[in-house]
Amino acid sequence: MRDNAPEHEELVDHNGAPRRVVDTGLSYEQTRLGMAFHEAGHAVLAMACGMHVVKSEVIAWERENGGRSVTGGTEHEARGTDPWEFAAQCAAGELANLHFLRIAGLWTPERAAACVADHDRELAIEVLGSFGYPIGRDHAPVGGKSWVAVQAMACARILRRWDEITAVAHAMDERDVLSGDEIAALTGLVNQPLPGGAA
Repeated sequence: MRDNAPEHEELVDHNGAPRRVVDTGLSYEQTRLGMAFHEAGHAVLAMACGMHVVKSEVIAWERENGGRSVTGGTEHEARGTDPWEFAAQCAAGELANLHFLRIAGLWTPERAAACVADHDRELAIEVLGSFGYPIGRDHAPVGGKSWVAVQAMACARILRRWDEITAVAHAMDERDVLSGDEIAALTGLVNQPLPGGAA
C-alpha cells in the first residue's frame, strides 16, 4: 500500500476526467481483491488476444482523513488488435469483478452498481468509433454492436480464462504490480513483443 495518494494521472480516465468514486460496502481486503480481479480481467484478455501488456496493478493508499482507497490500472499496447477484441478487453474488468463477487458470495445489486466502469465503456466507444466501428450504449448501431453485445463477448472469454484471471488477481493482490512477463509466466499466455522490437 502506498503512503501517499496516487498521481493525478492515475485517478482520471482517458480524457482526463476524474474516475467515479464509490463505496462498495465491502471491507478493504474484499475491495482490493475485487479491483485485482478487475485489472486481471483486462490484462488476461488483452494478452489472450495478442496485445503486449506492460503491467497491471492494484493501487491502494491511506486517505488523509482516514480509511483507504483503491483503484487500479493496466497498461498495454493495442496496435494491430482486432477492434472487437479490444472492446471485449475493455469490458472485461467490470465483468471479472462482478464474477468474483458472485463466486465469493458478496454480490448485491448495490455492489454490482459500484463495479460499473463507465470509463472503460467510453474508451471502447471512442477508440472503435475512430476506426469506423460504432458501439451503441443502449442499441446496436448500423454496422456496429451494442455495449451489451460487447459485454456478452467479454463474458464468454472471461469464463474460458477464469483460472488464469484468478491466478493473476491473487498474485496482484499480494504484490500490487505485475509486469506483462510475470502475467505471461502465471498464465502460460504469450506476451507479444512491442511493435518495432522494443521490449
